[in-house]
Amino acid sequence: MIDNEEEEEEDDMETEDRDSEEAEKPNIITFDPSLPTSHAYLGSDMEEFHGRTVHDDDSCQTIPVLPHTAVMLVPGQTLPLQLFRPQEVSMMRSVIQRDRTFAVLAHSDAGEPEPEFGTTAEIYAYREEQEYGIETVKVKAVGRQRFKVHEIRTQADGIRQAKVQILPERILPDPLSAVQLTPLTRLHMHPSSKPPTQSCKQAQCWWNNYQQRKFHCASLTPWPPWVYALYDSESLMNRVKKQLHEWDENLKDDSLPTNVVDFSYRVAACLPIDDALRLQLLKIGSAIQRLRCELDIMDRCTSLCCKQCQDTEITTKNEIFSLSLYGPMAAYVNPHGYVHETLTVYKANNLNLVGRPSTLHSWFPGLPFVVWFVHIVWRFKMVCLYTPALCLLTSLRKQ
Repeated sequence: MIDNEEEEEEDDMETEDRDSEEAEKPNIITFDPSLPTSHAYLGSDMEEFHGRTVHDDDSCQTIPVLPHTAVMLVPGQTLPLQLFRPQEVSMMRSVIQRDRTFAVLAHSDAGEPEPEFGTTAEIYAYREEQEYGIETVKVKAVGRQRFKVHEIRTQADGIRQAKVQILPERILPDPLSAVQLTPLTRLHMHPSSKPPTQSCKQAQCWWNNYQQRKFHCASLTPWPPWVYALYDSESLMNRVKKQLHEWDENLKDDSLPTNVVDFSYRVAACLPIDDALRLQLLKIGSAIQRLRCELDIMDRCTSLCCKQCQDTEITTKNEIFSLSLYGPMAAYVNPHGYVHETLTVYKANNLNLVGRPSTLHSWFPGLPFVVWFVHIVWRFKMVCLYTPALCLLTSLRKQ
């Protein structure tokens, strides 16, 4: 009798899998994209902090290191944590009493003995719990600044302290600034002058006119305007936005950062790439060069395949969409302290479902999921979670 029930359950799962493969993309997503960013599953009574800690560029700081983490944290990215180990709980208490900042080392797949780079993380929400004599700390932190590791030492209590150098962001000057004609600057158009509501054709016409006026001084140089556009922050951001709109037709430009540095990090955080490639983006000190690399990645990478099977395609770039204001990729933590870096897609193939749908501790409130116990990736390990009309590909991280 049990065998028959198990067979029926497997048949149901296979049917759901086939249905998901044949399902069409919905034209309108009614899910509230602000819900995942709140990480409400951690509780609503967390103590929130305001303000932020910013270290001087090139300064050397000694910062406690978050142990047992393999998350490649990017500045601006949210990192949720549930910590149970006494050493980690003690470290977080000490961090809260100081500047609420700890270090997240950038471990790559290369397996280097000690990471050379990382990102500072600042706690903006915190809560302590005690159940059955076990102390638990729940944390919401956000990546702040990149750093290079100079030295790591272990204290008597087992907590590691890293001496790091804060890496600056190199702001490149406008390459045409030296040949700008002052009397003609009044003819320049500002991005804020763009009409709020336009058709795609009108928006493209406005952009072409804007580009023509912006790069008119290129006629005074040996290089054509398109060469300068390759290194222009606004042009690069516009090209990236077009790519992001291909991933998510409902994406609102208002939800994206307007600052080129913050924008480049937002894109780096939402690209489904392996840790080694993300580390290369983290090492780049210029937002313009970072955006150029990200565009190259988005143009070249179109298929997400199984890391173990190599040639088994799980999904494609065309199936990616966003259920969150922060984009299609984000990090979430489950009740056992495992951090998942997730990617939402419409459809996934060549996977087997295990278990029944559940809404318990759902990262997307109200949406049930079933776990696929398969390691898949766009060159990095993943587990896949399934909900109706939603596939959630995740890389599994244990804290």
